[in-house]
Parts: sequence; structure tokens; C-alpha cells
Amino acid sequence: MPKTTLSREEIRSLARLSPFELKDAFIALARNAQSDKPGQKGKTTRAMLNAGRGNPNWVATGPREAYHALGYFALSESRRVWTADNLGGMPEEEGSADRFDSFVRTHPELPGIELLKASFDLAVKRFGFDRDAFVHEMADSSIGDNYPVPERILRHTEEIVRGYVTDEMFDHRPPENQTLSLFATEGGTAAMCYVFDSLTKNGILRKGDRIALMVPVFTPYLEIPELDTYEFDVVHVEANLFTETGVRQWRYPPEEIAKLADPAVKLVCCVNPSNPPSLALAPHVAEQIVSIVAEENPNLIVVTDDVYGTFVEGFRSLAADLPRNTLLVYSYSKHYGATGWRLGVIGLHDDNVIDAMLAARGPNEKARLNKRYGTLSPEPEKIRFIDRLVADSRQVALNHTAGLSLPQQVMMSLFSLFDMLDEGQAYKHRIRAIVRQRLDLLLEGVHMKVSEDPKRAAYYIELDLLAEAERVHGKPFADFLEKNYEPVDPLFRLAEQTSVVLLNGGGFDGPEWSVRVSLANLDDLDYLKIGHHLRAIFNEYAEEWKAR
Repeated sequence: MPKTTLSREEIRSLARLSPFELKDAFIALARNAQSDKPGQKGKTTRAMLNAGRGNPNWVATGPREAYHALGYFALSESRRVWTADNLGGMPEEEGSADRFDSFVRTHPELPGIELLKASFDLAVKRFGFDRDAFVHEMADSSIGDNYPVPERILRHTEEIVRGYVTDEMFDHRPPENQTLSLFATEGGTAAMCYVFDSLTKNGILRKGDRIALMVPVFTPYLEIPELDTYEFDVVHVEANLFTETGVRQWRYPPEEIAKLADPAVKLVCCVNPSNPPSLALAPHVAEQIVSIVAEENPNLIVVTDDVYGTFVEGFRSLAADLPRNTLLVYSYSKHYGATGWRLGVIGLHDDNVIDAMLAARGPNEKARLNKRYGTLSPEPEKIRFIDRLVADSRQVALNHTAGLSLPQQVMMSLFSLFDMLDEGQAYKHRIRAIVRQRLDLLLEGVHMKVSEDPKRAAYYIELDLLAEAERVHGKPFADFLEKNYEPVDPLFRLAEQTSVVLLNGGGFDGPEWSVRVSLANLDDLDYLKIGHHLRAIFNEYAEEWKAR
């Protein structure tokens, strides 16, 4: 069996690509190898197993059924106002709650109607909503007949999502005497873009400023700071601890976190739980960061991307422990199997260092920013940063048409309310069990161990092949691999020999010889197969080393 048809020079050239672009090369090799048997040209002889991307293969069906049930009620509200063939009117608020109750009673057969009623009842009870106002907002928004008002997020949606964040990101313990304001965005991707852009537009960050990245990390956090728009001076805070048995822990030692104490570091980006290692920050690391902010770097801005937080029991975001310094980014995509919905939020507590910095700006800088935002308010200097994010997302001039589409905000509300019900909690534990089962099967197949860690989300796993080489066969074998092969060589072999697609951990600023496996997007037993294939490739290198 050939090792790979590509030369070392070709592999080295391709390795310069982003891992998500390099993935396309692996997919092409894997597809070509699917029909490599004589007489089978053009016919698939084995399945391609692509564990390179984190799009989950599950969906939350209950809240989606509730969403569609709401749509039928909303259309009945529209037809009540105006009916002419395919033409309806805008739903009315007065009496909408009573009409909803009647609709539920007369449509017991409609899928999702009982969950929708339970969700609405919970919202009114927990948040004290006026029933007519809430039901009308949800019904009217579901048919998308208005611009978002307020632009940042709907009033009832913000209360609901704040409750969800309190439950799942803050472990039911929100910071005292603080209110979290939210901006609904087109997924976590848009949130990342808006945060970097608006911090720069407002002069909080300037080209060449020093920022820190806690690595390994989702690749865009590595690539955005190097764009010519920013050209930040980037400090890497590395998770480089090992266990006594030589297994990589993917944990941050105190001396790495201590890099944040430098007052020149203006911002730190953290994916928590991490991507790809998929571990939530240890409590002592969070405590060290809190201490650094309190004693040495009080204006440090923390951007925490907590999309995988729901996969860790008792997860608590840095935004809860450092409410004044932290911008929270969250996406519903992974938990609910909703990458296509593009649902995310940016959260910022009302008392925060960014607004304090803006208030302390000198007269020239205030004049510049007042000119930028002057069309939005007679007192533009009083516009909060969370609202500047909204305006900047639409080049300020289109602020009046900004905001996430209303049907998307309704789905976000229903996902959040579902989580507050017993059914949603059962769903959460079920998907946690799915990824852990897949991790166990992968490790069984590859004959590797990972450190026991109660903060493991297990949405991804990053396996350090060089550390494994040294652990199993000693440093001479590891040195042989580094001397004779490119770090991504195992991934090319996997694709070509087995039609398995993984991503290179080095592309996430992890160890160059590590591989990243998504545990979310394939069937359970596929992970056992991937493990077997990865171990076979590993053993192939060992045989080459022994045969020298």
C-alpha cells in the first residue's frame, strides 16, 4: 500500500493553508481513493469518514416543532386582521394571549403545540411578561413582517436569552448588581467579526496593539489579528502541560497565564471550552485571571467564546467571574444542531471597562467618535459600546435596519425556553452522552489515552501523535518522525489510504504533530473505525523506523 502519492515538498506547500482550506485537499484525496480497486473505476468502494468539521449530526426536534406550530397560530392571527386570497394583515396585540389559548385547545393534533404552550407558560411565569405583549411579539416576529425593534435584540427575547445564559453559562449564579445586555447576531462568526471591528473603530484597539490568544484555539482567532486591518502584536498563552505518564493535558501552567499581567496586553481571546482540546478552563486558571485583572492589568478586555459550555457540567464563563472586563460570545449552533439558523449573541454587562474607556477619552478622540455616531443620537458620546456594535455592524448609516431577523430571534427564544424545561435538560444530557460515547470508541480504536478531566466537553479531541510516539517508543522514534516527515503527513496518509479526513492541530496553534477529530458529526461506530485507521498509520511509521 503506498504511503502517499504527494512529495514532501507538495505536502509542505499545502500545509501553509488554513486547516479548513487544507481539509479540501484531504477530501479530494479521500474521494479519489474511494474507487481505487482494479475494475472499480468510478465506483465507491469505501465510505469517506470526514471528522474534520464540527457540524453536529443531531438536531433538537422539539423546539423546531414548537416553532412551526407558532407559525400556524401567527398566520391565523394575520388572516384574522385581513383575508384576501394569499394576503393577510399584521397581527394585533390586544387579546392575542386569549386567542393563543383558544388556538391550543382547538388544535391538539398540531405537532409541537403542547411544547409551545409549555414554553410560553414558562416565559410568562419566570420573567413576568405581560401575556398579550409577549404572545404578540412572538407571533408577529415569526412571520417576519417588521424590522427588528429594538435593533439590538427584541425586548422579550433579551430577557429569555439572558435567563438561558444565566442557567447555562453562569451556572445559575449571575454576577451581583450587574445586568447583561445582549446583541443578537448571525451566529458566533458574525459576533467575532463585529467585536474586532467595533473595538478598532472605537479606538479601544489600534493597529499593532498587543493582544493575547489562549491556544490551541479556533483558527479564525489566529488569522483575524494578522489581517492588515489589525496587524496586532500577538502573545500566545499555551496549554502545554503533560501528565506524569507523558499524556498531554492541554492545560495552562501558571507561568503562561501570567503573560496576561503585562499591562501592554490589551485584550485576550479565549475559547472556553477550548477548540480543539475541548476542555473548560480549570477553576484555578479562572481565579488566576481574575487576580491578574484585580491587581496588575485592570483594563484587560476578555473575549470569551463559550459555544461549547453546555457540554460541561457546572460550566461557568469568565463573563460571570469577570463581568466588568468580559465580552461574551455564544452560539446556539452546536448544542441544537442549528448551524444553518445562524443564531448567536454578544453579551456585555452594563458596568464595563470598555464604556469606562470611552468615557475617559480625550476631547479629540471624543470628537472623532461623536462625528461617527452623531446621526444616531444628539448625545452620541452616551451611546454604549454594545449599541455601537449594532451600528458598526451596518456601517452606522444603516443602523435603522440593523439586527438579527425576527424569525431567527423567535427560534433563539424557543431554543432557550426549551432548555428551561425538563425536556430540554434531558436533551442536554443525551447529547453530552453521545459525544462521550464517541470519544470512548475513538480511543478504543486508536489505543490512546487522554487525561481524566471533569471539565472535558468532548465535542472535539486533539491527539498529539508526537507525544504518543515518544511515550510508546521513546524519543528516538519521535526524532525520526520529525526528521523524515512533515507534521501533516499522517493526515495525507489517512485520506489517501483510508478515506478518513481529520484536521491538523498545528493549524489551531496546537502541537504540529497533533490531529483534531470532531466527535459530533459521524455515527458512533465510525469513530471506532477512525481510531483503528489512525493506529494503523501510527504503526506504519513505527515499522519504517524499525526497518532503517
